[in-house]
Amino acid sequence: MAWWRRLLASGAPKRAASPSVLFPIEPRASPNSSCSCSSPCSSFSTSLPHLNTRKRKKKRKKESPRTRLVQQEPSRRIPHFEEIVQRDALFRFITRTRDFLSRQPEHVLLLDDAGKLYRELGFPRGRKVSRFAARHPLLLQFYRHTDGKTWLGFTDLMEELLEEEAALMDAVEPARVAAVRKLLMMAKERRIALSKLYHCRHLFGLPEDFRERVLEYPDYFRVTVDPADGRRLLELVDWDPKLAVSALERDFVSDEDRVRRTFKFPIPHGKSLDLSEEDERRMDSTTTLPLVSPYSDGWQHDLWTPAAEKYRVGVIHEFLSLTLEKRASIHHIVEFKEEFSLTKHTYQMLLKQPRAFYLAGTEMNWAVFLREEYREDGTLVEKDPLVMFNEKLYKYASMTKMETDDKITEAIIDS
Repeated sequence: MAWWRRLLASGAPKRAASPSVLFPIEPRASPNSSCSCSSPCSSFSTSLPHLNTRKRKKKRKKESPRTRLVQQEPSRRIPHFEEIVQRDALFRFITRTRDFLSRQPEHVLLLDDAGKLYRELGFPRGRKVSRFAARHPLLLQFYRHTDGKTWLGFTDLMEELLEEEAALMDAVEPARVAAVRKLLMMAKERRIALSKLYHCRHLFGLPEDFRERVLEYPDYFRVTVDPADGRRLLELVDWDPKLAVSALERDFVSDEDRVRRTFKFPIPHGKSLDLSEEDERRMDSTTTLPLVSPYSDGWQHDLWTPAAEKYRVGVIHEFLSLTLEKRASIHHIVEFKEEFSLTKHTYQMLLKQPRAFYLAGTEMNWAVFLREEYREDGTLVEKDPLVMFNEKLYKYASMTKMETDDKITEAIIDS
């Protein structure tokens, strides 16, 4: 029997036993008590010694894919690739504004209307477009019309740059035609929606009037209408076996060992084999080659076979080799998901090939680089004329003024 039951049985009053009844607490008068009531007052601490009354630290919120970097380990990050992604974000406003204004009559836009076009002009919603335009005074300026309204438009320097860009587009048109033909040859049904190619035209250096220019090459292209959704499709007319050679195949002829080292498709095996690193490399090399050509019907392979993964890796590699800067963002790749038979596991697939590709940025907005096309300092091995033009444009966009002798000052805007 419990001790308090024995106490009750010995003649104590029968009432609910509680610690306060069995062990009454003697009140202690507060030394600083200033109570004016007639009865004696007492104060005592109600806190228990075994409880921690300190404020608990707030738990840090887990990083979301919007902010979590692809390369989470600092030792694996390549700074110059990460800086290129940041540069794209820095110049997003000027690149989108250039594209949008160049399609407007007289290359001008009412400032009140520009403030509503945050997506088209590439500035955050709720911000003033005038603040972003003022950061690029050599390229953008404000016009006051006779009706008192303000307009946003190009400067004379920007108009000259647009003419220079148009001349470059004409000079490199044969190479761009070949690039589009190769894209169509890789596509599953040898056709791609014109809207997709137009949306990614800067990725491949295609002109603004690309959709009209393709009509000048009836021996290569044919424009049809998809009866399902009414989209205009660009179809391949002539298959050229000379173009159906990937960059990997050309490199394999000249440097087979480098191609073998670049890719790795490991064979799953148990730890019981106790293979050394050299033995694993030799075993994996037997499955790495031969690769599957992106110009073949590799999309017909079963989805989870090594051959299917080799095919998709080859498609991404060839796709990047056709771009101006040998890189592309996730948004560009998703545009051609159906045409190139890519899966939702493309992100993980590219991470498994770190010697061939580098993924920069965040998990939600990443870009993939073709590593072999870049030097150790982050510059391209070969620069297309349009790449050099864009570098000059970015330089002007970073300047505040120009000297009278046509030399650009070194005043860089604090962005």
